[in-house]
Amino acid sequence: MLAIVKYKEGDGFVELREVEEPKLLPGYVIIEVKAAGICGTDLHILHGDVEIPVKPPVVLGHEFSGVVSEVGEGVTSAKVGDRVTAENSRKVCGICRYCMTGSYNLCPQRLATGYAFDGAFAPYCMVPAERVHHLPDNVDFVTGALSDPSACAYHAVQELTGIDAGDYVLITGPGPMGLFSLQYVKANGGVVILTGLSRDKERLALGKELGADYTVNVEKENLRQICQDITRGKGIDVVLECSGSERAAQQSFELLRKQGKYTQIGIFGSAININLDKLVYNELKVTGSFSQKYIPWEKAIALASQGKIKVKPLVTHLLTLQKWEEGFKKFESGEAIKVVFTL
Repeated sequence: MLAIVKYKEGDGFVELREVEEPKLLPGYVIIEVKAAGICGTDLHILHGDVEIPVKPPVVLGHEFSGVVSEVGEGVTSAKVGDRVTAENSRKVCGICRYCMTGSYNLCPQRLATGYAFDGAFAPYCMVPAERVHHLPDNVDFVTGALSDPSACAYHAVQELTGIDAGDYVLITGPGPMGLFSLQYVKANGGVVILTGLSRDKERLALGKELGADYTVNVEKENLRQICQDITRGKGIDVVLECSGSERAAQQSFELLRKQGKYTQIGIFGSAININLDKLVYNELKVTGSFSQKYIPWEKAIALASQGKIKVKPLVTHLLTLQKWEEGFKKFESGEAIKVVFTL
């Protein structure tokens, strides 16, 4: 079968090549992939600057949905023909404090589908049965494929940060994570200030449609003054940094009120310079958010089914695997908001 493969470590070394179909193991299911989205971390894998373990040669892709085509020995939670999506936590130890308390996304031995194990930029993908989530009848495959980033946003906003009604929330970066996070913030009654660059004009416009109270082009507008005016000089309550931009992170620490909350969602790809004295003098609460786990997946799928979290507006390009280079370029340049391969 044809698949998009990272065949060597380093910057680049990705191509469409022929690979063997997965061989079914006990406790696993094979999913016939119907839709698979490009994630920001796929770009980091492409450029070789992600700290999540990647083991080339490996088929990329971890945001996907499809139909169960084979069921392994011992599997009772899924059957052939089921419409499903799946988490990318392929292998965890099961006995560390994180696994034992449900935070298996933080397991030191965690290895992921699309990183260390063959992923979903291919006609078929094999995953552990316990990582499979069923799709309601009214959730199409494209929407189902994006349960992954939606679950990541749920984990960051709902579980780790916490938004109170009326909080002024600055979201830096109007990419998929920023746009999903925006929707969860609005569900909590927060006031959203969404920022981007000149190239993000369409993304900012979509953010407005999805409920952003204010959108700011930081290349043309004075974000500091705008935040001062909106909050009447009190400062921002919460920052969700979704851009992976050093400048955005630095400015966010300047704009937060004392005892404000900062959550890092975007990946920088390298070390950055931050004045951590701000944490001390202003008693800031800082956290990071990585991946997702069971409850965020269940919530993301349910909220999409209920129409409370909008997914399809984020999908700007549907492409075949053969056009993977075009998809990656459009996503990286910002021309695309979300690229989904359909099979």
